[in-house]
Formats: sequence, C-alpha cells, structure tokens
Amino acid sequence: MLYALYETQRSFMEPFADFALATAKFYSSPTALLGKSPMAQRIAAGYELAYRLAKDYEKPAFGIPTVEVDGVGVAIHERVEVDKPFCELRRFKRFSDDPATLTKLKGQPVVLVVAPLSGHYATLLRDTVRTMLKDHKVYITDWKNARLVPLSEGAFHLDDYVNYVQEFIRHLQGAYGNCHVVSVCQPTVPVMAAVSLMASRGEPTPLSMTMMGGPIDARRSPTEVNDLAVNRSYEWFENNVIYPVPRKFAGAGRRVYPGFLQYSGFVAMNPDRHATSHYDYFKNLVKGDDASAEAHRRFYDEYNAVLDMDADYYLETIHTVFQEYKLVNGTWDVRSPDGEFERVRPQDIRTTALFTVEGELDDISGSGQTHAAHGLCTGLDSTQMRHLEAKGAGHYGIFSGRRWREVVYPQVRQFILDHATPRQPAASSTAPTGAAEPAPAQAETVQTPLLAGVTAAPPALPQRGPRMARKG
Repeated sequence: MLYALYETQRSFMEPFADFALATAKFYSSPTALLGKSPMAQRIAAGYELAYRLAKDYEKPAFGIPTVEVDGVGVAIHERVEVDKPFCELRRFKRFSDDPATLTKLKGQPVVLVVAPLSGHYATLLRDTVRTMLKDHKVYITDWKNARLVPLSEGAFHLDDYVNYVQEFIRHLQGAYGNCHVVSVCQPTVPVMAAVSLMASRGEPTPLSMTMMGGPIDARRSPTEVNDLAVNRSYEWFENNVIYPVPRKFAGAGRRVYPGFLQYSGFVAMNPDRHATSHYDYFKNLVKGDDASAEAHRRFYDEYNAVLDMDADYYLETIHTVFQEYKLVNGTWDVRSPDGEFERVRPQDIRTTALFTVEGELDDISGSGQTHAAHGLCTGLDSTQMRHLEAKGAGHYGIFSGRRWREVVYPQVRQFILDHATPRQPAASSTAPTGAAEPAPAQAETVQTPLLAGVTAAPPALPQRGPRMARKG
C-alpha cells in the first residue's frame, strides 16, 4: 500500500514539476518581458529549485565518451557483454587510431569492477571507471532496478549475487586468460565468497582482488548504519520496509525494498547538509554562478537516482552480513546454480592477491571492517597482501574525487601491476576454519597524508537503506 501511495503522490507532483521548470525558464529568459523585472532572477531560481525537488530522477548514463592515455584521446564504446535477469556485465571498450597507443591498450590488465547493489546505480562509480580506463580494460556489474524485472524471472538471493560474480569472472578468464577484481563497499562480502568458492573447487581465481570500504566484519568499529541492523530483528525489516511493486511496472507484484525508502534513509543521515546544499544552489542561481549550479545538478542527478532491491537479497544481506556475521564466523553456506550448498572458506584462497582500502573518516564502513579480510585469507603470505588507510577520506572519497584519483588509485594501479602474472599457491595454512581475527603482520599499512590543497569530495553518499541498507 505504501508503495502505491508513493507512486500516486509522485504522479500528482509530476505536472507541478513541469510547471516549475517552464516558469523558471520563462523568468530566466532575457527575451521575456517578466525576465527583465528586478526580482526575475530570484523567482527563476526559486522555481528551478522547486523543480529539482519535485522531479523524478531516472537512471543516469555513465557518459564516458573518451579518456586520455598519455596525451592521446581514446574513444570509449559502452556495451553490454552479458545480460542476466538482474544484472548486466557492461564493457567499456577502448578505440584508438594511434598505433603506439593501441599496442599499449592491448597489453593492459583486465579489471572487473563489482558495483554495489545497495540503492544507487552502478553509475555511482563513474569516476572509478573513468580513472581506471586509462590503464585497464574495464568491465562493471550494472545492477538492474528490481521493479523492472518481471516475476517470471524468479527471485534474486544473496547466493545469486555470488553466483553472478563467479560467472562474470569465468567469462573474463575465458576471454583473456585471467582478470583482477575491484569491489566497492557492499560487494566486498559476496566477492570474497565468490573467490573463496572458486578456490575451494580448485578453479583458477582472479590474479588480485581489491576491496574498498566494505563490511567484511561489521562488528569492528560499528557505525550508525551497523547499529540499526543489530537493534532491529530480521522480522522487523521484513514487516516494515518490504513492499510489492505496483501494477504499472514490469516487475508488478515483486517484493522489494523500494528505492524511495532508500532515498529517505540517505537524506535522514545528513538533513542539515542537504538543506544547506540546496540553499547554496539557490544562491548560486541568483548570482549567476553557472559552474557551481551545474556541479550541484550533476551530483544530485546521481544521488537522487535510486533503485529497488529484491526483498530476498536485501533481507539475506542484513541477516548474513550485519546480524549473523556468517563470513567471519565461518558459517556461510552458498547455494550453487546446481542447488548444492558449499561452505565459504576464505582460507582456501592461495593465488589471489589481496588489497584492502579504508577511508580514515568513513562513517559507513568503520575502521577495520575491510582490513578484517586479511585475517580470513590465511592461505596468503605477506607478499600477497596490502592495506591502505587513506587519510582524510570518507566513504565516498576512496572511490571518487581527488583523493581517489591522487591517493588511492595510484596504489591500486601499482598493486594490480605487481600481481599481473599468476603465481603458485602458498604453503598450506593450519589456521582453523572461519578464523576471524586480523593478522596485522601480514598487511602492509600505508598511512597516506592529506594532500595539500585537496578539496572535500561531494557530500558523502550513504549507501545503505533506511539507515541500515545504505551499505554500498
């Protein structure tokens, strides 16, 4: 009922949003009579702000037409490589007519970027992709809005997420021989499971996995987000935040955690910050500061675009990651596409190098939550593991913005290069199954000083739902 009421309200607001936009253009037009009145700029700014607050935000485009490689422009063609019911494996193929550049591009590593399925679209990692395209062949998981997936496609579980990741890894291994994996926030847990299961079966595993700001062990330095998951039961989430998709959508009847609830949780995290940002936008419009106004539009076009998540996936993530801590407790069994249950054993990973990245000021995944992966991967030696704590970086800053480009990315790039060739398995570990304590001696911690002149990234994007499911 709540979802249906929300859609009715949104449909009711749509003509008012269109009216606000038309009025804003009328008062800002230099050729219109009212556009020359003393208050025209303020009136236009007010209606423009009203339009932005009332409009519906669709999925943004990645919008990466070109990147520059060593001073040479390289064209980017974006296409879907693998189309699954709930996800597309999207490729950013690079083209150049410069022979030297083309030769260089062909020899660069292949990277699978696993984007969060936690409320925002994969375009949230646009800056991550754009930066990595200079030095890598890049693929990304582009998760679909569950309200657009027909019921005939079945449900989507956390196990399906893990199986999707394995399928995409195998696809790249088949095409290129091997690949590297980069996961940002929420997918660090299913990526760890996917690689662990492949290792346990004796399959080839990725050359490296980079895990950034994720809840490998959500018990460490718990944040406000983690606290909500602990203080509310599984039944509470199922009874209070799960709703059927209305009839107007292709996924009518599917039980989902709706995007509009996600968005409410996002805003509730920092209401004062958002109010200030919108007021600054109004003032910039009045002053005619087009550059600042456009930066605001770009940020909120992304921030306000949210998607629904299948209820089974959402609830299982809460239970497995934030309530039972099954990965670190060694009690997580994943159902394969064949229906067999397999235990997730990170200690079986021998040949996939591990790089963990945390932001010093991350208020989504607290300090130590991602680093805990080192204590689980006891089959790796010290030369295969590294840790970075980015000084002055929040959650958003470790994968987007200047700190990502100038502090984090150079070390990610170097780590991938350092592990560009397969290695023989390390000696067997005698650590007990499910060991959860970190092994600091195995990880090289890099304390990165705050760069002089680095400006703050856009408002940190909360990535989990009504305070809890914003994990991303």
